[in-house]
Amino acid sequence: MSTTRRRDPRAERILRNRLHPLHLTLQLQHSGVAEWLGPNGVKRRNPHLVGFIGPNGVRRIDRSGAQSAASQTQVHVTEQDTRRTVQLDHPDHYITVIPDMTGGRLSAADKDLLGLAQRLAAEKPNTAVLVVVFGESKETQLGEAGADRVLTVADPLFQQYSPEQRLAWLLALEQALQPDYWLLPDSGLGGGDLGRRLAVALNVRAATGLWQVNLDGDMPTCVCRAAAATQDLLRDLPRVLLALPECAEPVSETRHEALELDIPVSPAAVNPAIEDLGAVAVDPASVALAEAEFILSGGNGVRDWPGFHQAARVLGATEGASRVAVDDGFMPRDRQVGATGTWVTARVYLAVGISGAIQHLQGIQSCEKVISINTDPGCDMVKRADLAVIGDAAAILQALTEKVGQLKQEVRDVA
Repeated sequence: MSTTRRRDPRAERILRNRLHPLHLTLQLQHSGVAEWLGPNGVKRRNPHLVGFIGPNGVRRIDRSGAQSAASQTQVHVTEQDTRRTVQLDHPDHYITVIPDMTGGRLSAADKDLLGLAQRLAAEKPNTAVLVVVFGESKETQLGEAGADRVLTVADPLFQQYSPEQRLAWLLALEQALQPDYWLLPDSGLGGGDLGRRLAVALNVRAATGLWQVNLDGDMPTCVCRAAAATQDLLRDLPRVLLALPECAEPVSETRHEALELDIPVSPAAVNPAIEDLGAVAVDPASVALAEAEFILSGGNGVRDWPGFHQAARVLGATEGASRVAVDDGFMPRDRQVGATGTWVTARVYLAVGISGAIQHLQGIQSCEKVISINTDPGCDMVKRADLAVIGDAAAILQALTEKVGQLKQEVRDVA
């Protein structure tokens, strides 16, 4: 048998595309994990890793499961031990990252941005990645994501829309540190707006819509989306970079210190021309599924639809549905979640009475937390869920609605 290694271009494309339904499966297969959950919640096994080699060189299968459990534990320990810790006592150079941190936590796009920053930092010795956090931060894994230093600007003002005040802080930081690069996500009201303001203030032609960086030649270059994302533009790498999601792989092989930066920064006084009048109440029912952060989704197991709608109003959730519920006429077609409906990226996805067809599970694979309410403990949605509640959906939703209503009333009484 030939020992020549054969490439699989399709598998390589899937491994580069984190949104592909088979990405997680192939990633786990290539990482040496013996067992994993497939996209439909069914446990899969890599036959090349199951069992062990006996003393005569023949592969043996341990049907008791003890050997498999031990091997999985060993893999987990090895992954922890091989992740290298990076420490920088006195950095000579800085690369500054200003993530959006929606809700006070790093998003997948923010982690990609930190991965790109670490790629740039590796090109110059003793270079630290500095993360600037405006407002309240709930993130506890900045070091795991690639932050060497952290500067937290905890003024309550930055919980609101305050681009001019943020720009003043960044310009003061520019005077103090002179970072090699400024990295921001190219998002609508977040890094995209602030990054363009910063580029104008620094008199730099920013790289917008950046999705690829080439550091191999003498002069680093980047590829940016242009002409309404229909063309690619190749240009030199400037100091201000506004990057798209998946601009780089997130940090996975190193662990960083994420030390709080102790440096005096004195921003100039700003007379804001923009006044934030506060958040405007938005009906969750009017929010598009693709943009919703909290989705209450109903399926064939929902019998009390008026109670379902009431729960969505009390919880402040955007309503979704499985294909069965839509086909039966209980929900409109634009509320269908899944590969044949809308792919969602909610922070919390609460599935009520949904068994978990493969198309539905594909549509929710990018959700951060999945909660399932179902009477069947063996259904695929329960296997996929981070938290499962087994019981009657109507009774559980009613109890949840009453509890949330009581908490809201207590808050109003205190106010």
